[in-house]
Amino acid sequence: MNKTRHLTIIALLSAISFVLMIFPQFPILPGASFLKIDFSIVPVLLGTLLLGLKQGYTILILRSVLKLLLNNEGPGDLIGIPMNIMGMAVFITIIVLVMRRTKLSKGQFMWGTVLGTIGLTLVMVILNYIYAVPLYAIFANFDIKATIGMGRYLLWMVVPFNLIEGILLGVVSGAVFFSFQRVLSSMHSQLN
Repeated sequence: MNKTRHLTIIALLSAISFVLMIFPQFPILPGASFLKIDFSIVPVLLGTLLLGLKQGYTILILRSVLKLLLNNEGPGDLIGIPMNIMGMAVFITIIVLVMRRTKLSKGQFMWGTVLGTIGLTLVMVILNYIYAVPLYAIFANFDIKATIGMGRYLLWMVVPFNLIEGILLGVVSGAVFFSFQRVLSSMHSQLN
């Protein structure tokens, strides 16, 4: 019975996360309207805290596959979604590892969010440098090196965007998690 419940929760959270990848999403940096925040990681992180890291990765991958299959917006998604999977996997992994070390507390969650945000930012800088910028130049005919400059792009767009994104997603996820902590704890004990 627990396997059926796990699969049901994974499917529901994946579907909710997929919807949140589409709406609401919004840019936060002037001049970088292609860098948008969405709240799809909130159900992924809740599922991870409820079911475990492996199941969280499953939710993350399923919502991404749904996005590619049902709402693919071309080269931007084909290049960006694999990056998002890697960055968000680092983000949730760090939060979960910090939370596992002690009792679930708001302070530990926020500490995990700060460390996860740093990890997310580092991964996204590296991936933009070695993966995204070259691919966008080839497949989307958008050469950031020629228009903005690699250093300016990474320092003034990628770094601030990911720092803001990580903190914002952590605050929203924490608010949801701690608002429903009793219900989630009860579900956690029933599922495990």
